[in-house]
Amino acid sequence: MTRVLIVDDHAILRRGLRALLSDEFARAEFGEASNAEQALEQLGKKDWDVALIDITLPGKGGLDLLKEFKAARPTLPVLVLSVHSEDQFAVRALKAGAEGYMTKESAPEELVQAVRKILAGGRYVSPALGEKLALSVRRDLTRPPHETLSDREHEVMFRIASGKTVTEIAGELSLSVKTISTYRSRILEKLGVRNSAEITRYAIQNGLIS
Repeated sequence: MTRVLIVDDHAILRRGLRALLSDEFARAEFGEASNAEQALEQLGKKDWDVALIDITLPGKGGLDLLKEFKAARPTLPVLVLSVHSEDQFAVRALKAGAEGYMTKESAPEELVQAVRKILAGGRYVSPALGEKLALSVRRDLTRPPHETLSDREHEVMFRIASGKTVTEIAGELSLSVKTISTYRSRILEKLGVRNSAEITRYAIQNGLIS
């Protein structure tokens, strides 16, 4: 029996992922969580074989949760799912310990293949991402400023660059406006820019958003 823990704040998506995997893993047992708190509670209940984690969760984000999962269960394979393109979060997720990364858009075609691969002890990335990772290993370049951001700073930077206000971001991440403002100040300093418009310009120039 394969035990699968699905962490996503959208119930419809959880059901969809469960249905996709049920077709291939007939005797699978599933657990679900809609946020980090529930996920950590579920983690302690059973000996899960694989966890699927959405990178964008309310409150504590998916990357932070991934690190906690790996601290508590280092051998638990984790596949990170995201609505964001691979360019934006994949490398960070893999560095944080994920065994795989895939976009939700590609899930219907690739999910079963990805889960089978990481259950067998491998890692899963798309061919396009694999090529990019191989190229990055061969390069010896100074890290661009956005790569010095913490995972949470990177998430806030992406939302600012996408046109969200500090208040909107605070609501989406279930954090205070003061906390988001602090993150924004750090981002401005690290990127060497002066305001939110320049954060957006930086993100566009560096291919972080289209």
